[in-house]
Amino acid sequence: MKKLIISLIFVVGIVSVLSAQLDKKAIGVRFGGFSGYGAEVSYQQPLGANRVEFDLGLNGWGFGLNGLFQWVKPLPQLYEGFNWYWGVGAGLGLYNFNSAGTAFGLGVLGQIGLEYNFEFPLQLSIDYRPGLYVMPSIYPTYDGICLSARYRL
Repeated sequence: MKKLIISLIFVVGIVSVLSAQLDKKAIGVRFGGFSGYGAEVSYQQPLGANRVEFDLGLNGWGFGLNGLFQWVKPLPQLYEGFNWYWGVGAGLGLYNFNSAGTAFGLGVLGQIGLEYNFEFPLQLSIDYRPGLYVMPSIYPTYDGICLSARYRL
């Protein structure tokens, strides 16, 4: 597992050096308004035409850290500034389930979303993120529709 993580960091580093940067970094908040999952501090780092997103969140059950690689595609036929994206990644956290106590969570995530980048440094997005957790086995799946607002640096 340690070799896999080191290899992934190495590949992401090489891709970021070799790719032309198209978007700016962004930081903001991702709200789980439709799904009740609380809020996350969200950071996006561009990697050429794609990016990685890291989210640190709190909710009624505990906290979690998610990391996803996202493929980003512009939608100029819709309106200039619109993009759609999809990605895969992993999530981990510490959760307190009333009936089962506190548990460490580890899972695989997917994501698909739509964003709009204004001419001033604001990005708004809506996305759907399903997850399959290998730990804990109490709640093996989760999903949610979230709204995000980020400041582009």
